[in-house]
Amino acid sequence: MKELLLKSADNIHTISLLVANKPGVLVRVALIFSRRGFNLESLVVSPVLEGRFSRMTITARGDKGTLEQIIKQAQKLVDVVQAHEHTDQNAVEKELALIKIKVSDANRAEVLQVISHFKAETADLTQESLVVQVTGSTEKLDAMLEMLASYGIIEVVRTGKVVMARGKEKT
Repeated sequence: MKELLLKSADNIHTISLLVANKPGVLVRVALIFSRRGFNLESLVVSPVLEGRFSRMTITARGDKGTLEQIIKQAQKLVDVVQAHEHTDQNAVEKELALIKIKVSDANRAEVLQVISHFKAETADLTQESLVVQVTGSTEKLDAMLEMLASYGIIEVVRTGKVVMARGKEKT
């Protein structure tokens, strides 16, 4: 199970695009990645403060040279206002996960202790299961999943990364 939960950070890139909030833009952007053989690890799209535009945050796996070509091609699309890669040094990256874990009277306190350690919150609790909400870096979420695996993870739903540039730099 550990192999399924943890992925190598090698060749993982976080790309931010500011795009027109119109139908079909997502498909055109995704096709650029697909044609170059990039696998999208996650994709988050939401409107920005000014509703005519949306922010796409894409986490993709592949080599740096191909990524640069993808960004150049994306910038040429009519509905793309801005496209660039973020690095850990210039951006804040967070992810959210909901994790459903098997619990019993015997291990409930132990599971709650692990959840507390990761500063996660209980979103739902029944006699047989517990739903946890946790936010943080991808590495934090992966570490928490590894710790909870021995209790029996029933289901995991992750948002993918959201990213914001640090300081005065625009995302």
